[in-house]
Amino acid sequence: MKKIFLGLLFAATGVFAQADAVKFKAAIQNRNSDSLVIRSRTFTKTLKADAKGNFADSFSVVTGVYQLFDGSEYATLYLKNGFDLDMTMDAKQFDETIKFKGAGEKENNYLAQRTLGEEAFGTNLNKYLEEGNTDALNKLIDERVKSAESVANDAAYDEPFRNLLKAQASGEKQQLTAMVQQALAAKKLVGKPSPSFAYENAKGGATKLEEFKGKYVYIDVWATWCGPCRQEIPHLKKVEEKYHGKNIVFTSISVDTAKDHDKWKKMVESQSLGGVQLFADKDWKSDFIQAYGINSIPRFILIDPKGNVVDADAKRPSDPELQAQLDKLLK
Repeated sequence: MKKIFLGLLFAATGVFAQADAVKFKAAIQNRNSDSLVIRSRTFTKTLKADAKGNFADSFSVVTGVYQLFDGSEYATLYLKNGFDLDMTMDAKQFDETIKFKGAGEKENNYLAQRTLGEEAFGTNLNKYLEEGNTDALNKLIDERVKSAESVANDAAYDEPFRNLLKAQASGEKQQLTAMVQQALAAKKLVGKPSPSFAYENAKGGATKLEEFKGKYVYIDVWATWCGPCRQEIPHLKKVEEKYHGKNIVFTSISVDTAKDHDKWKKMVESQSLGGVQLFADKDWKSDFIQAYGINSIPRFILIDPKGNVVDADAKRPSDPELQAQLDKLLK
């Protein structure tokens, strides 16, 4: 959840050029490194600790959201030229202890508290998803959005900050609602026979899901243009290697459009992609993709040896929980 919140704020960030600079100081107990990195998509500033282990610098910024990284964890900052921020924190309790004083403290303390609540929000979200409690899920999302909107309408906060929160709240509600709908739809498929497919195999011919009967099937729905999909490839290779020879087949289904067919084939070869590499017949409109309600990728699916759905929205290869699940199934 922390990543979703930060990502949406970055997406909402506008450009507000100003004169002057930000003054930033930090006193960190049990620090993880002797450097602090403040960065956005177009900006990077590294602060070095002095002889006493404190950080201090002055630099110009474009008003907006930044990430502060201490070598292990990160916090979200709102920076504006003219701010004079004094941050304190114990890195052993990063989110719980981070506090700000000085010009800009109100906005940044709000972000720190918001981040601190992410774990509880995520826990409740997962709990209600597991229960299939639609009413509780809708209430949880509405309360979260209303909380952000109340700050966005509070004139005590910096106006550009309020505008960012308004845009973020709107985008977050749409994203969370879509995520919940997808998760609930996926939950309904568990234990039922999986929809089938018959797709082109990169090695030639066509491959049907039924050919894997008797084995578990872990499916990766991806595309060559998808950055998060590509980030999972090294992890997927490691998982494939660990379970090589076990009763499981790893299958990747590309939803690239027909015009990128050759690009897909070249990537399969150049990246030495393992498992069974397939190309969906009608990209996003393919029957199998539609049956699972897939509208974002990467998406992972786990099917049992009888062809029934174990998990219609399975863990990613980079998530240790996937291997824990496979270890139990393949013991």
